Amino acid sequence: MASCWANYLDACATTPPAPEVLEAMAAVHAGAWANPSSLHGFGLAAAEQLERCRQRIGELLGCASHQVLFTSGGSESIHTALLGVAAALPAGRLLISAVEHPATLAASKQLQSRGWQVERLPVDGLGLVDQQLLEQLLVPPTRLVSLIWGQSEVGTVQPLQAIGRKCRAAGVLLHVDAVQVIGHQQLNFNALPVDLLSLAGHKLQGPRGIGALLLRPDLQLSPLIGGGGQEAGRRGGTEPVALVAGLTRALELCTDRLVAHGGSDPVGPLRNALLEQLLQLGGVSLSGPDPRDLEAPERLPHHLSLLLAGPDGQPISGRRLVRNLWQQGYAVGSGSACSSGQAASPAGLTPSPILLAMGYTSAVAASGLRFSLGPWHRATDLTGVGAALERARQPSPPRVI
Repeated sequence: MASCWANYLDACATTPPAPEVLEAMAAVHAGAWANPSSLHGFGLAAAEQLERCRQRIGELLGCASHQVLFTSGGSESIHTALLGVAAALPAGRLLISAVEHPATLAASKQLQSRGWQVERLPVDGLGLVDQQLLEQLLVPPTRLVSLIWGQSEVGTVQPLQAIGRKCRAAGVLLHVDAVQVIGHQQLNFNALPVDLLSLAGHKLQGPRGIGALLLRPDLQLSPLIGGGGQEAGRRGGTEPVALVAGLTRALELCTDRLVAHGGSDPVGPLRNALLEQLLQLGGVSLSGPDPRDLEAPERLPHHLSLLLAGPDGQPISGRRLVRNLWQQGYAVGSGSACSSGQAASPAGLTPSPILLAMGYTSAVAASGLRFSLGPWHRATDLTGVGAALERARQPSPPRVI
């Protein structure tokens, strides 16, 4: 892999496209660039490429090709799932967790404007949903549940089988935001107790602007985007065949990598070594499940999130650390990077809603720092991270006026 990616440690935000993905897209741009709805030979070539990719994705993810709906990404997939299914149901109650992605929150607000009730399920200090309360609420008027499977900020993986079984037993539809999970574990969609599942290409070295929604074949789904009746009438708009080819190739690469390592993501041991390195620094603590604890809840294998304090024990702004680390060439994420709507504290810290929901104080909830790895990383790429973080935590020199 290209050495220029060695210091890129923000894979949960997005990933660099794999060379094989770019090659697959270039081939389609050259030979199957036409509108797949056109009836001439150029259009038929594009249509054949599109459906071959759809079939291949179904094979890779454990569903039939007609269960694969292409979208522009994870956010559209989530909106399509929630708004599309809700349109065919009487207004009822939607259950979501307290640690959902902003796209789920936005779709939930739209459902509220349509007469739906929305209730957030609390989480514990590791980010796990309160399953006892979930089970109590799986009664009328609850009609739909939407949960983030792998939490992007703290890495918590929800126990999907247990949650899904509860929803099935209650006859309640379950949508899963699997954007951070796909590519890091093998998936058999039709074997899961799940009705809809969202994913995005750019989280697994695929192209931006393409995602998919997997859905149970008997579900009624109203289109979010009208138009020419593409995607079996479920999404209007000319399909981006080259992007679909890129997504397909990215999924193939992920699957091959997992199969070659017995179903486990090979980046996991690198993440664990990085965790050990960083925890040796003073004022550094882990948020979310501990991957070293065999009895702890599951954590995304490529994900590491920390809480940082200075020599005086006071929390340090995660955003400031992101900027300081970038000055040393390392690209990482702040746990509060998506919290632009949150008011800053008097100390200038912006607390993360996710960490607040997990029970942290406002000051600590502003000190989150996320490292997320990809298949391009090698052990030698990570040896200097601890020293760089230590330098990044040093107080800024006084400004000369």
